[in-house]
Amino acid sequence: MGGTMPITPSLELASLIEGYRRFRQNGWNPRRERWAALREGQQPQIMVIACSDSRVDPAQVFDVDPGEIFVVRNVAAMVPPFETAPGHHGVSAALEFAIQVLKVKEVLVLGHGMCGGCKAALTQELHGTKPGEGGFIADWIALLDDAREPIARELGTQGRTAERAMEQAGVKVSLANLRTFPCVRGKEAAGSLRLRGAFFAISDGILHLLDEQTDTFEPVT
Repeated sequence: MGGTMPITPSLELASLIEGYRRFRQNGWNPRRERWAALREGQQPQIMVIACSDSRVDPAQVFDVDPGEIFVVRNVAAMVPPFETAPGHHGVSAALEFAIQVLKVKEVLVLGHGMCGGCKAALTQELHGTKPGEGGFIADWIALLDDAREPIARELGTQGRTAERAMEQAGVKVSLANLRTFPCVRGKEAAGSLRLRGAFFAISDGILHLLDEQTDTFEPVT
């Protein structure tokens, strides 16, 4: 007998397929003009660097249409500093594309509450583990080591107060690292690019914006 065997989706994939069907019915079909326009390319005005955490989807938090934001997600919403050493620089490549090709006008770093990556950076629970067993994560969140020291010294490494301090410090670290990229520094100095930090609290659903002059996160009302 010829032909192909039908695909039997897992329960997890089946839930995604049901979501796709809802999207086709409620998101794609009623907005065909919008999707048709996107066939010609994308012109987002803002780049959002966010965490991979499944609870914090920037498109949901900001309730945006397709094509409005260019999103990069990774553990703890981190941006590594500019470097030219050989390797695979995923965040740097996405940043370069957003700034140099798409010419976004703003880059927003979005941290969030209950961040597992920031908690691991604070407790250093994965320190010394092998790649594939936690080592890749440990190496990545080592970007927060310098920011961790004063927090651990003053607040300890356990509890929500210390964790939130680490989460918000992570946003500031990424902003500082963004400014190590020559293309970012030049455009920010020229006024053609803005950098902003934000923090979304999962516990109450409130967005906070970083005021870099006061170094504090203020709730959006």
